[in-house]
Amino acid sequence: MMGKIGPWELAAILVIVLLIFGAKRLPEIGRAVGQTIRELKKSTQAGDGGEDKPA
Repeated sequence: MMGKIGPWELAAILVIVLLIFGAKRLPEIGRAVGQTIRELKKSTQAGDGGEDKPA
């Protein structure tokens, strides 16, 4: 099936990311991704608080 990532694909992606960014930057990147996901969830759960409604 298309769209599913298996364990070997995930491991390959992690190795490539490790090679590109290095071990010292991985915690920073993980924190930034987690914060982005939290903000996205919070904004989607907030509903229509800041949206413009058509008249």
